[in-house]
Amino acid sequence: MTHDAFSAQDIADFLQAQPDFFEQHADIFANLSVPHPHQARAISLGERQILTLRTRAKEQEMRLAQILHNARSNERINAAMMQWCARMLAEADATQLPAHIIRSLSDLFDIQSIALRLWDLPLLADSEFAQDVTDPVRDYAQSLTTPYCGPLDGQQAASWLGMPPASLAILALRTQPGHPAIGLLVLGSEDPERFAANMGIAFLDTIAELAGASLHRLAVQPVQSVELS
Repeated sequence: MTHDAFSAQDIADFLQAQPDFFEQHADIFANLSVPHPHQARAISLGERQILTLRTRAKEQEMRLAQILHNARSNERINAAMMQWCARMLAEADATQLPAHIIRSLSDLFDIQSIALRLWDLPLLADSEFAQDVTDPVRDYAQSLTTPYCGPLDGQQAASWLGMPPASLAILALRTQPGHPAIGLLVLGSEDPERFAANMGIAFLDTIAELAGASLHRLAVQPVQSVELS
């Protein structure tokens, strides 16, 4: 058989199909030398296997460390989310909720720049949060089924922020899932990777849902007092 008659994959397939090959040919295994992965010398197959196992163990340690890091990070986020919900539930004056949403998000999640605009909320008709709301803004919010994450990219809502951000997230707020949008929450960052286009949005979805649900209290028409004659 010539050298070109079989490939390295053919040899690998043969060895996998014959697990007792090296038991039957122990002399080949004992004398087989392979290149060292990091040095210009040959080592025995047994030494190479040990190095491979050490490398895999190191990779597993790194993966485990990353999993633990992510778990601790998620635990911190969940704790902050719980505090945020508790603060909103404890707010007695519903008209203070918009300012509270911004302040708490900034404090608990270290978000550098936040803007909020709301509409169709009778108890907030004269508020600063109801200003600068145009029909294109409403239409955009209605079409936004998932948070926008990415660069500035000419987003009109970014003009509500004090400084142009390197990246931003735009969240449509609804009092209940599937209901019309009643606002936009804009989060800005100086870090271009903070709100990257390929980031996971589960956390942002939760923020939008909780903020929108808390604002439901502002959608209730105020009760008019009736004077008795």
